[in-house]
Amino acid sequence: MRLPQPLSLLAIGHPGVDLSGLRSDLDDGLRVRAQVVEHIVWQYGRTGKAGSGFDQLNNPNSAELLSNGHILIADENNNRVISVTRSHHIVWQYGSPTSSKLSGAAFASRLPGTHDTLITDSNHNRVLIVTMKGKVVFDYATNARKGSMAKPLPTRAVMLRNGNILISDQFNDQVIEINMHKRIVFAQGMVQADGASFNHLNAPYSAYVVGDFTGLTKP
Repeated sequence: MRLPQPLSLLAIGHPGVDLSGLRSDLDDGLRVRAQVVEHIVWQYGRTGKAGSGFDQLNNPNSAELLSNGHILIADENNNRVISVTRSHHIVWQYGSPTSSKLSGAAFASRLPGTHDTLITDSNHNRVLIVTMKGKVVFDYATNARKGSMAKPLPTRAVMLRNGNILISDQFNDQVIEINMHKRIVFAQGMVQADGASFNHLNAPYSAYVVGDFTGLTKP
């Protein structure tokens, strides 16, 4: 699939956007022309200007559209996760550039049925669940398990429909699924054994279960 111009996920999911003009052409592949959404309709952060002040980010790594219309952002190099309104006001925050709560906020998602947030705290080699009041109610260190390297730098943790958490444990060369008792119930790849053959991975960055959008923005 080729896209003639970059598309904004927020534009596609933006209430009131008319998608009737969306059409596709077939030539040597599928080309999608999205004339009604080929321009930016909303943006948080100033292009080319990293920072932590009003309407500023520093290497944001993920963004999720919440059911209330706010945007949940993993602001990686600012070591924080924030929820912002359409008018660019921060209404929730965990971590900051000057605190040690997070180091490298690689990914964040709001868990369904709660107001808790699942965060991948990459440089601390862990995933955690945080309440709206900032209380950590669950954490799992991927470098504490047998055979792990000291700094595997996990990059994605997503909640699954069955209540388990799927973690892309980057430099351990493995994707693991853990339950709430912190036991590994599934693993793809072998710890510190990178490769492209059967049951081998090489620094996996993200993993999802197809069709499972638990805690994620649906396409």
